[in-house]
Amino acid sequence: MLLVSRSAVPYHHGNLAEELERAGLELIENGGHANLSLREVARRAGVSHNAPYHHFGDRATLLKRLAELSMAALLDAQRAAITGGGSSVDTAVAMGLAYVTWATQHPGGFAVIYDPEVCEPGNPTPHMAELIAANERLLAESVAAIATDASPEQLEALAVAAWGTVQGLSQLASAGHLPVGALEPALRAVFDSFSPQAG
Repeated sequence: MLLVSRSAVPYHHGNLAEELERAGLELIENGGHANLSLREVARRAGVSHNAPYHHFGDRATLLKRLAELSMAALLDAQRAAITGGGSSVDTAVAMGLAYVTWATQHPGGFAVIYDPEVCEPGNPTPHMAELIAANERLLAESVAAIATDASPEQLEALAVAAWGTVQGLSQLASAGHLPVGALEPALRAVFDSFSPQAG
């Protein structure tokens, strides 16, 4: 499954960058990003091998762009899981399942997001920084809606715990150690424990 849908309209110079991005996303989903080359991306997009250099300059820049696109798609998946119905725990569980499901369906995109050589911790691209901040806000709001009596320090700790849990489950599910369908009880147990009633 692609992160960006392929248009039925043949590319022209105005959307060549998008075609190259689509090709790059296809390639990292099929074979990972470790050995991705601009020449391979050009071949997949059906353009000259020099074309990617005009838009991205080098491989590292393309990988950063693919990480941004992947992060945006992951964020969208979580937002789409928020239906407005159910309890705050239900919402957090739905978001967590959306995160894990996206990660298992897009292992290449998930891997490039968290590769420290692509997205250097503490030094993301400006656009990636915005996406990370949006994801952190979404998580913080979800946790705060459950842990209504927690202090700011406790909320921060709970948000880190929630992210670590969902990230770990994503990696386990992606590696085939856990089926996604079996993760809802685990997520519910974690988020239930954040509630004041749990104490």
